[in-house]
Amino acid sequence: MAFSKPAVEDGAAMWELVNNSTLDQNSVYKYIMMSEFFAETCVVAKENDKLVGFVTAFIPPERQDVVFVWQIGVSSDQRGKGVASRLLQELVSRDACRDVRFVEATVTPSNDASQSLFRGLAQKYNTGCHVEELFPEELFPTDDHEGELSFRIGPIEK
Repeated sequence: MAFSKPAVEDGAAMWELVNNSTLDQNSVYKYIMMSEFFAETCVVAKENDKLVGFVTAFIPPERQDVVFVWQIGVSSDQRGKGVASRLLQELVSRDACRDVRFVEATVTPSNDASQSLFRGLAQKYNTGCHVEELFPEELFPTDDHEGELSFRIGPIEK
């Protein structure tokens, strides 16, 4: 499996992977835009030139020591093989993340897989994992979106 920066041509495959999963759907434009403007903090995983996983992330301008993970997707045939963990490790090891000491993400309370993923990242780096409510359910205009918990992993020593 090869891990690399995404190209704009990967945007459609990222979108298709999300649409064939239970992940929150975004427009294909979001994936093309992330690949163009945030490639340094996004990672794609390919097997035999087929996209099988990705992470989209960015460094908030006002917090240069944080990389915020927006979304991680892994194709159903690759789940349980450690692809998501490897995507996060590739992200943290990037030169663009040399000043990053914290990984942050939001996760719904029912998403046990993502919660385990981020707790596992904290264990890998032998650091803390602070969890608190960030966006309560009432903020979302429909009844089909849970609130979001904030996960803050760090400080990370590289």
